[in-house]
Amino acid sequence: MDVKRAMEIYTDKEHTFEVKLEGQPVWIENVDEVNGMATVQVGARPTNTQTVKVERLQES
Repeated sequence: MDVKRAMEIYTDKEHTFEVKLEGQPVWIENVDEVNGMATVQVGARPTNTQTVKVERLQES
């Protein structure tokens, strides 16, 4: 995924998009456009977050 698409998904409050990180469903919590990074919630646990390069994210 590229930074532009990650931002589109993050800012769209009307739709839900299926995004995965290495096969696991994630929720995009924040996007750092300058550095190409995204903070994501992995699975259903709100405390389980990771900051990863947006190119590691895949839209299903």
